[in-house]
Parts: sequence; C-alpha cells; structure tokens
Amino acid sequence: MIRRPRRNRQTEAIRNMVQETSLSTHDFIYPLFIIEGQNQRVEVSSMPGINRFSIDTALEEVAACVESGVKAFAPFPSINERLKDKYATESHNPEGLFPTLIREIKRNFPDVALVTDVAMDPYSSDGHDGIVINGEIINDETLEVLGKMALTQAQAGADIVAPSDMMDGRVGHIRKVLDENGFHKVAIMSYTAKYASAFYGPFRDALDSAPKAGDKKTYQMNYANSREALIEAELDTLEGADYLMVKPALSYLDVIKLLRENSHLPIAAYNVSGEYAMVKAAAQKGWIDGEKIMLETLTSIKRAGADIILSYFAKEFAQYLRK
Repeated sequence: MIRRPRRNRQTEAIRNMVQETSLSTHDFIYPLFIIEGQNQRVEVSSMPGINRFSIDTALEEVAACVESGVKAFAPFPSINERLKDKYATESHNPEGLFPTLIREIKRNFPDVALVTDVAMDPYSSDGHDGIVINGEIINDETLEVLGKMALTQAQAGADIVAPSDMMDGRVGHIRKVLDENGFHKVAIMSYTAKYASAFYGPFRDALDSAPKAGDKKTYQMNYANSREALIEAELDTLEGADYLMVKPALSYLDVIKLLRENSHLPIAAYNVSGEYAMVKAAAQKGWIDGEKIMLETLTSIKRAGADIILSYFAKEFAQYLRK
C-alpha cells in the first residue's frame, strides 16, 4: 500500500486545517531607532523601509503600529558623539535621550510593552559593550555600568530590560540592582546566545555603534558553537532571566530549537538587520518575492521554537494581515 501524505495538501482549506505553525502580531517586538532632534524621520540606507526617528515621530510610528496590532517595541538610541565617553556615563543619565523616550512612550501608550537595550556600545567612545582598558574588555567593572543603565531604564518605565552585552554575570547583577531598588516587576530578557556575527552591519550603521578598534569576539559567541549556548542559558536562568534570546535568528535556527528543547522559559529570537536587508535588496532587484520570503522567514523562526520574534518586518507583517 502506498502512503499518501498529499491527501492533507489537496486544498487550501485542508492545508490551513493541518498547519502546524502560525504567526500573529502578538509574536512580535518591533525595533525602533531613535535620534535627537524634532520632526526627524530618516531612512536607514542599508535597511529599506526602516527609519531613524526623533521622539515626536517615534510616537507617531508607535501609534501606527499599535493600530495595526503590534504592541511591543525595542527602541535603540543613536547617541551624539559629543556625549560618548569611555565609561558610557550618558547611558544612565535620567534626562538623556533614551530615558526621555521611554517616559514619553509609556505616557502616551501605557499599555505597550517596552523592551529596552542594556549595553554600553551606543554610548561608548570605544564602541564596545564593555569598558576597554589597554585593549581588553573588562568584565566586572562593566557590570556596574550595566546595573546603573538598567535601573535608569526601569525608573523611566521600561517593562523588560534586555542586556545585550554578553558580559559574564550581568543578568544576576542587574536582577540584584533592580530588586534592591523595588523594581521586582521589571523583567529581564537576556541576549543569551548572541553570536559574533557579520549580520549586524546595517544595525551598526543606523546607530553609529561599530567598535573603534578590534572586534567583539572575546565576549560574543563563536558562530561555530551551539552547545555553548546551553551553558549561557543555564547561567542566565539561574541568575534570574525571564526570557532567553538567540541572535541572529536565521543562521541559528538550530540554536533556537536547542534552547526551546532545554528550557521552560520563553525563547526570543532576533531577526537581525542583515537578514532583513538581504531580503529587501533582493526584492528590490526583482530576484525574489519579498513578501513571500518575509512570511517564510518569520514562520521558520517560529517553527524552530521561538515564542517571540524581534523583527524589522513586524509592522509590514501586521499590514499584510490586514489586506
């Protein structure tokens, strides 16, 4: 007897009935790039369709996203060079660009979820995620800066702080700082398996946050490794993480699956700037159907085990659903 799996693929109605993986706007966090000034909406040249916003236009973008069903956001600030220093002191200035943005979003949209980045690189004159001394990234002194940054963001109204730095012990240190200051309800989404990837290029263009010297391979993970992600996941969980993240997503679907199979925490995956840019560039050339590739890409990330997807496609996906 011939087994005939094609019976379950005969019509669209049947295919939809047996579909194993589905996407909704609730699955997404939409990254936003923030710049100084007023009435600014500047497209990122390497990311078609993605803009850098001043606070006032960022509020307009949030409103449009909320109306389409996207209600979680991950803002990232582009800090003026004059404010950067070796110790990223601007990162915990309560009147700085980023805390001001957080307060304004939560004042105007109290029901959205704000996931805020905790890392030194946007604020550092060295462009690294940690303090640099004689060419070395100093781990434990960096934790003090990260703790101050996370506390400032929590005080401004962040719902979830997301340390993306990959310093050892940072989740535990941030949890301690938050709890000691009464922010027990503020969650931590740890960038658990953040790889030293070439897919981050357009993001660094958008924020002007590339390292001034060296690279990030002494703290971000080797892209040849997957078992190492389990070590990071175990440590982050023990230190108090509420979510675990894999970044990037597409070249690391196996890592997403590995964490999903070995953790009960929600798993997030970051569909990063380079992944987005490749789809957009090929679509502009007419080589691919950009919309279909978007849907296939996002579905593959969810299928691998991600509960949450940070993606520059989030708004476009929401608009697709409304067609």
